[in-house]
Amino acid sequence: MPRHRIAAASGGAFVCVTRLDGTVPLKAKARTRPTETRHPVGRTDTSPSKPDHDARRYTTRHIWKLAWPIILSNITVPLLGLVDTAVVGHLPDSRYLAAVTLGATLFSFLYWGFGFLRMGTTGLTSQAVGREDDSGVRLLLAQSLVMAVAIGLALIVLSKPLIDFGLWLLDGSEAAMGLAADYAHIRIFSAPAVLANYAILGWFIGQQKTRITLAILLLTNGVNIVLDLLFVVGFGLASDGVAWASLIADYSALAFGLWRVAVHCRQLGGSLSRHALWVWQHYSALIRVNQHLFVRTLGLLFAQAFFTAQGANFGDTVLAANAVLLQFIMLTSFALDGFANAAEALTGRSVGRRDWDDFGDAVRAAGKLSLLVAGASMLLFAIAGDGLISLLTDLPAVRATAADYLPWMIAMPALAVWSYLLDGVFIGATESRAMRDTIWLAIAFYLPVWWLTQDYGNHGLWFSFLLFTLVRSASLGACYLRYRRTRWSYGAEIAPESRR
Repeated sequence: MPRHRIAAASGGAFVCVTRLDGTVPLKAKARTRPTETRHPVGRTDTSPSKPDHDARRYTTRHIWKLAWPIILSNITVPLLGLVDTAVVGHLPDSRYLAAVTLGATLFSFLYWGFGFLRMGTTGLTSQAVGREDDSGVRLLLAQSLVMAVAIGLALIVLSKPLIDFGLWLLDGSEAAMGLAADYAHIRIFSAPAVLANYAILGWFIGQQKTRITLAILLLTNGVNIVLDLLFVVGFGLASDGVAWASLIADYSALAFGLWRVAVHCRQLGGSLSRHALWVWQHYSALIRVNQHLFVRTLGLLFAQAFFTAQGANFGDTVLAANAVLLQFIMLTSFALDGFANAAEALTGRSVGRRDWDDFGDAVRAAGKLSLLVAGASMLLFAIAGDGLISLLTDLPAVRATAADYLPWMIAMPALAVWSYLLDGVFIGATESRAMRDTIWLAIAFYLPVWWLTQDYGNHGLWFSFLLFTLVRSASLGACYLRYRRTRWSYGAEIAPESRR
């Protein structure tokens, strides 16, 4: 996921890199003596400005080794959705399925709005790994868990107005809304566990332990599926049974994740600074990175919700056809997210080591695999698109409508691949400002173009959505090229998001 930050609007242009510490950059190849490096938690130590000579050069094989567990874990997400739909869809009243759909949609938006706890933790952790700062690695997880639990408890306290407002926006039937509210008031108590799991997953990805993240997600979704069947089919519960299954699964995953953290910490050096854990000034790096990620995620969620809402204005058939085609994006994202997450871990490690050759190798290797998957996806959709649509729906009107808009979907991977990849790169580099600014720049193009193309109906909506994707990818690409030129030409004493 979805991420996906150096850019800042200044005088109408993007300023992608700014030296905030006031020092004059030194030529990277001319530095031979140790330099003082400030850690994300505000501590300093002395470490070599250049990496060891045996530093790893990243290849597509190494990217694949990190990416495949993430790709496999992504596949379990729609599987869980299918089981939820199947067990509730066989109940005698359709309002139960509608309630679960409304509740799940609400929590998808609510929880993923705090996805920065995963992304920000990944970037800063990978950089601490590159500096070989085990104490920093320990502290980053502890700080992220404190933030996750605090936000989770706040969501519980504010649950009634949040749920009421969210369900009002979704605007379901009266019968479904009552059941959805019951579902939501159970599910909200999983907030601390869900957000803490985000932090744990990000921490392990930052250390390139993607197989552990796979184990955590398999456990979460596996327990959820088993309890769905037990509560709904076995005990005769309805939508509330699905909510209880999700709640128990989230806390089971948290228990397993904390156990894996404890095991892994025995292999780390350093120690946890409890003083730094409870002094808010030491959270400045996490807050700085995460605030940009939060605003960026809100923009991305808005763009997706706007597309869905405008499609609904064209009728149920068009809405259903758009939903079918958007499943193609999810299919492509399984692999692209895996390569982006691998890029997060490797580029972050390279930034921590100040090894820009390794940084470039990681981006190129991840880029090759990402382009390969994007090209294969386009070919698949072009050749077998009609067949895939038929697998997802047996309604003739929806099939025909989706086929009319299929060409837009065929073009999507070629435009979206760059945003997936560069989001991962910027998360690793903790340049979250670029991700924030480019998403809102893309929205600034998206909305006016949609307004001007309304006469073209759903074709105009798809055109504006593709333009949104194109602008987002192009602006991220421009920031990456500026970042690359700056880092390859000059040595950076401190990563921008780590400065105070």
